Amino acid sequence: MFKKEIIIAVTVAFSGAAFAAPYRSDNTKVNKRDAKGSTLTPGDQSNGSAKDIELTRIIRQEIVTDKSLSTNGENIKVITINGVVTLRGPVDNQQEKQHIDLMVKKVAGVKKVNSQLEVKTKTY
Repeated sequence: MFKKEIIIAVTVAFSGAAFAAPYRSDNTKVNKRDAKGSTLTPGDQSNGSAKDIELTRIIRQEIVTDKSLSTNGENIKVITINGVVTLRGPVDNQQEKQHIDLMVKKVAGVKKVNSQLEVKTKTY
């Protein structure tokens, strides 16, 4: 009887873990879209000028030092080509998206911001 109670307790503990992850982690559709070459990826950054690479470095530094951003917000993709900055990836909410967009627009040398940031939706 004692073993049966432990197994039930372990099963209940692990079954609850499925509800702990609030976000969908399947990026298959996004990865397929990116593989087609129709969207910019960080690999495109290597084709940029030294000025573009430096601009991306400055923006990344601004992002990682901003303690108000979520982990998602800190890990967005930043690609700069000819002074045009493309931002891609998930953020936690609309306010975070707007905050990042504004922060990047204020960086000297940024000509335009192409924000492709996506607000994550919670799934339970």
